Amino acid sequence: MSSSVASSSLPLWRRAFTAVVQWVDSDYCPEGAEKLRAEPDRVDWVRVMPFVVLHLGCLGVIWVGASAFAVWAAVALYFVRMFAVTGIYHRYFSHKTYSTSRFGQFLLALWGGTTVQRGALWWAYHHRHHHLHSDDPEDAHSPHVHGFLWSHIGWITSRRNFPTDYSKIKDLAKFPELVWLNRFDLVVPIVFAASLFGLGELLAAFAPALGTNGWQLLVWGFFVSTTALFHGTACINSMAHLMGRRRFQTGDDSRNSFILALITLGEGWHNNHHRYQSSTRNGFYWWEIDPTYYGLKVLAWLGFIRGLKPVPQSVLNEGAHADHHASVAAAKKAALVHPEYSSLRKVVPTAAAFAVATATASAANLPKKADGPAIHRDVSAQLTPADDTPPNPPVI
Repeated sequence: MSSSVASSSLPLWRRAFTAVVQWVDSDYCPEGAEKLRAEPDRVDWVRVMPFVVLHLGCLGVIWVGASAFAVWAAVALYFVRMFAVTGIYHRYFSHKTYSTSRFGQFLLALWGGTTVQRGALWWAYHHRHHHLHSDDPEDAHSPHVHGFLWSHIGWITSRRNFPTDYSKIKDLAKFPELVWLNRFDLVVPIVFAASLFGLGELLAAFAPALGTNGWQLLVWGFFVSTTALFHGTACINSMAHLMGRRRFQTGDDSRNSFILALITLGEGWHNNHHRYQSSTRNGFYWWEIDPTYYGLKVLAWLGFIRGLKPVPQSVLNEGAHADHHASVAAAKKAALVHPEYSSLRKVVPTAAAFAVATATASAANLPKKADGPAIHRDVSAQLTPADDTPPNPPVI
């Protein structure tokens, strides 16, 4: 559909009015969701306003100042809510990598709502769509198709990406409480922001030594922390398909990045995730740090969630095989770039042979020592099958 046809469907004032109403009711769509999704990609400047307000709110630090409590609250809320994005919106609602009760599911959706990243159902719909069309023209936020800035933030401001396609998330849309939270997705952020302001005022009255107040905690705990959280999450869309290494051949350009894993509590192992989406953990191997998985393990131990899905052994073997071949290829490349390494590989065995020959020659003149009971010429003599009775200990 051409841009001119799309823009003529509704007058400018009606489009602006619709966008404003959608801030309150996300399912409000008078022209129809399908028609909206058929529009071309472009920035809707009314939709941009919430992001402008969010970023401008960070400038409030100029007036409210800073305190250790407010700054550390912002840091803590970043990681607590990043866990909500990665462990709840992503690994539960998008991929169902573990289970919980219906009430637990509702609590998870409330927690996720504090991230100010729309409702859980909208988030899950778009993420599932991303996996179906990763780095294809239909991918809403592929940096290879749309460019870095669009994949980072532009796609969210487009009208076509605003509606939730409930037909693609029927497993979640059958719960009316989730649909309500998704439809009125501004409610939880407003309550969250008001709670921070109220907490700051209480602390100012009853714990003045902390040096904070309502406005300061609102600016640091909500605006600063939420803005950082948004950009940290968006890095997976914009950068996890550009930086890092590829272990698995997945048909897209997803990559693993240790730096992004630190920023996003384990989501940086993006190539792993695209290889096997049903696993609760994204860091497939013990050395791949995945704090989100560790947190989910704690919730499982507490009985709040259950049924964490593991990585199949076949996938782990595939990854180990790929890593082995990558190491061999890197060694061959190093030998080509640094030919002195090839010479060294010839020198070292020769030097070792001389050393062994010298030690053997000198030992030939020494008196022969009888073999003690602890000396085994055949190593296999020390290995006993699990069902066999171990040999008697030597008599000293």
